[in-house]
Amino acid sequence: MSEAGPPLIAAHGVVKGYRTPAGPVPVLEGVDLEVAPGEMVGIVGASGVGKSTLLHVLGSLDRPESGRIQVAGQDVFALDENRLREFRNRTLGFVFQFHHLLPEFSAVENVMMPLLIARRPLDEARQRARALLTELGLDHRAEHRPGALSGGEQQRVAVARALVQSPRALLGDEPSGNLDEETGDRLHALLRRLKEEKGITVLVVTHNPRLAAACDRVLRLEGGHLHNVSP
Repeated sequence: MSEAGPPLIAAHGVVKGYRTPAGPVPVLEGVDLEVAPGEMVGIVGASGVGKSTLLHVLGSLDRPESGRIQVAGQDVFALDENRLREFRNRTLGFVFQFHHLLPEFSAVENVMMPLLIARRPLDEARQRARALLTELGLDHRAEHRPGALSGGEQQRVAVARALVQSPRALLGDEPSGNLDEETGDRLHALLRRLKEEKGITVLVVTHNPRLAAACDRVLRLEGGHLHNVSP
């Protein structure tokens, strides 16, 4: 159940498009969205409709042409690039369809990486990363490199990496899109557990109806706007 209070993520009048040789292509045409703390929200829609673009804008990985994005009460695009990067790394975690693990490093080293980039002590980073891998059932795989892990294990390592800085929200772009049904269901259950037990806000874009069904609320992106699918 989501907590009372102001939204953790809020978008107001977000517009975003792309220029092509054939002319401008509108994608988001005034998107409004509010996601409550502790809520799990799914965004669905046809391929190419702009779901990933929306997620990237909401996560401050890409700037809108106009409109406002607030995360935890902060107008994110009012920050300069350095402060925005620090705020994003501290507040948001990201999981993508492809895990983007560094193949030359072990699972625990991959999970440690955001903390090391943030200049946290090595011992602290390793302890935190190891604890997360244990929590996600991967303690016995901590010293294995990604190539020795299954697809589901790799994606759980990616989730641990996204969580290592204790973000307020986890944003997923087709997080189970590269997994078989059984492994995907385990990932969906994990996301749901993180929401219920840790109060983490989860926002995912997906084609997977099973992941959408695990969400508290589902929205469809169509025609540059969001429409309610389920309450």
